[in-house]
Amino acid sequence: MEIPRNPLELVFDDIYISLDTILENNIVNIKLEGFSISGSIKIKSALRMVDRLEMSGKIKKGDTLIESSSGNLGVALSIISAVRGYKFVCVTDPNLLSTSENLMKAYGTEIVKITEKDENGGYLNSRIKYIKNIVSKDKSFTWINQYENIDNVDAHYSSTAPSIFKKFQKIDYLFVGAGTTGTLSGVSRYFKLKSPDTKIIAVDSVGSVTFGGKSGKRLIPGLGTSKVPPISKLSIYDEIVYVAEQDTINLCKQLSLKGLLFGGSTGTILSGICKYKNEIKADACVVTISPDFGNNYLDTIYNDEWTNKYFNKIYLQGELA
Repeated sequence: MEIPRNPLELVFDDIYISLDTILENNIVNIKLEGFSISGSIKIKSALRMVDRLEMSGKIKKGDTLIESSSGNLGVALSIISAVRGYKFVCVTDPNLLSTSENLMKAYGTEIVKITEKDENGGYLNSRIKYIKNIVSKDKSFTWINQYENIDNVDAHYSSTAPSIFKKFQKIDYLFVGAGTTGTLSGVSRYFKLKSPDTKIIAVDSVGSVTFGGKSGKRLIPGLGTSKVPPISKLSIYDEIVYVAEQDTINLCKQLSLKGLLFGGSTGTILSGICKYKNEIKADACVVTISPDFGNNYLDTIYNDEWTNKYFNKIYLQGELA
């Protein structure tokens, strides 16, 4: 293998781990996306969206990109912007992990933190409103717009999904987390075409409105939204499993004691698999995708002071019920 000369070549699409500690009668095969340069699956979406903008002549070196992100996509776009010579403004909110914020700043990104909640109790609508106002007044900004950008879906249709399809002879259950739904849409559309018998299970957070759920307070960035992403209509799934954030934290901490430090999105997805376990046939092939590792969550999910302060209080009040 030739040694890469560009950090953006460090995108890995073929690393997996099989665990027998999640389900009693089945092995869970996990596609690990955290080894890529940005530390998450979002590098693939970010690269595809920026590549297409470049190919269409809509952006050039020195231009300013702007995007709404709760962390991982912002980090990915920060790296791409640093490598290719763009300025990048990340519009985020108070739930942004401190590690993600510091990473983006290290790459030269400007952070704009929105503190006004939207009508659904989250920040996404407020973040998007801010961006729309900026780009309407200043044409030097180019909005990536992951929530409507078909290239967010294509990134996973052309890379993530084929990688999984080639790895396993037959997949019975494929669990995919839902954030912007770029991964879910791309992977599900590919599998419904190539392997229609594979059961696609979408996993979302309690409090997310993506699939018509009741809005509620959420503190863990990654999965779930307070505004329905337009690209979500491209998703094809057989069932949806909703996971409370307390369950996400519990599973993440259980696995960390077995040597696996997963991020919040992965903890949510694996918790969803556990909730669905009675529907899974013994010896079935179960596959899922781990969007990132847990390094960025050391101050939150893996911090007992933080979880005791926020989650016990929230759940006792029933705000996420």
